[in-house]
Amino acid sequence: MADNYVITISRQHGSCGNAIGKLTAERLGIPFYDYKLIRMASDRSGISEHLFGAADEDVHRMKLFNAANKVYTGKLLPPDSDEFTSDLNLFTFQAEIIKELAGNESCVIVGRCADYLLRDRPNVLRVFIHAPLQDRIKQQMYVLPQKTEAEVRRHVLTTDKKRADYYKRYTGSHWMSAEHFDISIDSSRHPGEEAVDIIVSSLDVMFKINALEK
Repeated sequence: MADNYVITISRQHGSCGNAIGKLTAERLGIPFYDYKLIRMASDRSGISEHLFGAADEDVHRMKLFNAANKVYTGKLLPPDSDEFTSDLNLFTFQAEIIKELAGNESCVIVGRCADYLLRDRPNVLRVFIHAPLQDRIKQQMYVLPQKTEAEVRRHVLTTDKKRADYYKRYTGSHWMSAEHFDISIDSSRHPGEEAVDIIVSSLDVMFKINALEK
């Protein structure tokens, strides 16, 4: 068993997965990585952070179709390559950072196919946060009060579709397949700190450690 552990959080939009990830990191006293990974990948590669942001979890269907045979392989392209700033190379830079973090420190990582990238590592707890659609719409109504319920519903479903396309694009796998995760939590039944309790308890059981002492 490695000296460190990593918790990956995948989440349906509106399920409060990001907030649960932050609470988990705070409870355990370890770093939390989400959009910060974009800045880190930009610094590492010298590629504009704007380009990373534009490609982040937003793969259009036609683009997905055209790139179907170009899933992540782990190969970084050199700066003189015509594909150096391609979405796949941008993803690969992020993947390298995720793998380095997993090898060097305990942390919580949200999104970015981290569950897939770290699937063969024994020190990783892969978590999926979900909730019924109507609960997620209700949650997002607080975030987007200027929008109608129909607009919020469309936003939630569209965001989930983008995440599914992003996952399929770079891994060749289906985003919500149960085989990708160690535990799945319905945040409508176990909100906030209750979800954190489940994650921390699972961490303790899986790794036979007292996570709070790490």
